Amino acid sequence: MVDIAIIGTGVAGLSAATTAVARNKSILLFGDKILGGKLNSTHDIKNFLGFFGKDGSQIQKELSEHMSKLGISVTEKKITNVYQMGDHFTLLSGQEMFESKSVILAGGISFGKPLDGETDFLGRGVSYCATCDGMLFKGKNVAVISYSKNEEKEANFLSEICGEVYYFPQYKESVSVSEKCKVLDGKKFKISGGMKAEKLSYDGGELEVSCVFILRENIPPAQLISGIEMDGNHIKVDRRMRTNIPGFFAAGDITGTPYQYAKSAGEGNVAALSAADFLSVDPKK
Repeated sequence: MVDIAIIGTGVAGLSAATTAVARNKSILLFGDKILGGKLNSTHDIKNFLGFFGKDGSQIQKELSEHMSKLGISVTEKKITNVYQMGDHFTLLSGQEMFESKSVILAGGISFGKPLDGETDFLGRGVSYCATCDGMLFKGKNVAVISYSKNEEKEANFLSEICGEVYYFPQYKESVSVSEKCKVLDGKKFKISGGMKAEKLSYDGGELEVSCVFILRENIPPAQLISGIEMDGNHIKVDRRMRTNIPGFFAAGDITGTPYQYAKSAGEGNVAALSAADFLSVDPKK
């Protein structure tokens, strides 16, 4: 069990990680090894102190060097559920479990409403993680609705074990999935069925599938951890980045506007300091 689990490798998550390590806390940092989140597509930054005029790739390189010098590594696991277990949290990634005394969610913002039928069939033919749940649908037809090019590897994984894999890219970049995936166009979706999801309707037709994998970069917080208090699309926090769940903190874009790197860095720092303070309190008192 570690002291602090940090979900997200954008600026907020990395800031939290560096501060936690400086406070001598053991951490697990979950996310993509390509650090910096949206920095990948950012050009000519002017309002991030100390990085004037640099583009995202330059800052990303410096972030990687910073993490390396501190000995901070990334666990490339997608956390799909977090459970409060009294004096600690259990984090799930497929069949794997991780335990931590506190959690900082810094995974960015998840915009938009759920798809029609998404919430109704979650866990019953709707999944947010292909590598976690793919084996449950071995040999069966599945659909993948992907909001990020980074998720193509999950579709490729499914193509090796499932029957037909219907791939619906929702991003602008060119698509380079396995030739075993059937790439289709669609923007409006409806998931339907009986006890389990059985059908995906879209603005180009209808498919019979056993599962719809909805691959966003971030899982909506309300579906990640039960009971989290929200303010619209954002997690409600106080100035110390505390949520309504003791020991669970949030930082960065997920807490609200402005969506700025400087804000994310500051909030990551505050969240880690607050988590360290939380861990220093004797629960018996």
